[in-house]
Amino acid sequence: MALSHREATQKRAERNRIRLRKLANGRPRLSVFRSSKNIYAQIIDDERGVTLAAASSLEGEGPTKGSDKDAAARVGALVAQRAIDKGVKDVVFDRGAYLYHGRVKALADAAREAGLNF
Repeated sequence: MALSHREATQKRAERNRIRLRKLANGRPRLSVFRSSKNIYAQIIDDERGVTLAAASSLEGEGPTKGSDKDAAARVGALVAQRAIDKGVKDVVFDRGAYLYHGRVKALADAAREAGLNF
């Protein structure tokens, strides 16, 4: 029986996270969620089960909101700055079930430029 779209997406994301757990070595995870209208990022410490820092494209005012690459870059820089303020510099990048392309790549590149190592 074929998987539904939701089940297939969850399976892809879980397959990616299994690889990340092997690479993590105690580092927190920079997780990305991309909707059609916004993009969200959070840094999660899986060992303690807490979110250390988060940012989304909803935080801007007026034209800064959105789902384009510029908004993704702003979110990446913002979550990186919040993580560095909390003392987190090394993370693993969790793209979930999304391809490393477009908005997801723009967020990752901006987070690297802002000082995160992954």
